[in-house]
Formats: sequence, C-alpha cells, structure tokens
Amino acid sequence: MKSEYDLANIKSRPNPFAQQLKRQVTLPLRIDVIDFFEKKAKEKGISYQELIDLYLQYCVTNDQELSF
Repeated sequence: MKSEYDLANIKSRPNPFAQQLKRQVTLPLRIDVIDFFEKKAKEKGISYQELIDLYLQYCVTNDQELSF
C-alpha cells in the first residue's frame, strides 16, 4: 500500500442511494412559519428547506408528541 495517493485526477460520481434518502413534497405553509425558518436558516448559513428538514427529523428521532 502506498503511503500517499494522488487524488487530483480521480473522477467523482453521484451517490446511487441519495435519491432513496429523500422525497420531494409540496406543503402549504403559513407565511409566518416560512419567515421564521428563513430567518433562523440565514443565521445558521443553510437553506430554510434544509432547516425544516432537520427540525422534522429531530421530531421524528425524539418521538415528539404534538400538542394543540
């Protein structure tokens, strides 16, 4: 095994499993909800869609119960 490898000419390829991890959906959201996530996402330097996804994943992982 070499102690170093030259990766300058290596070709990347898309992950064949990436599409199986997410599914695109359309949700009607209130403007104040979108504004909230856009503001928080800008502070974190990520897209608001990614922040919403992270928040929903947190709720799923922690089995959050809804209270109305």
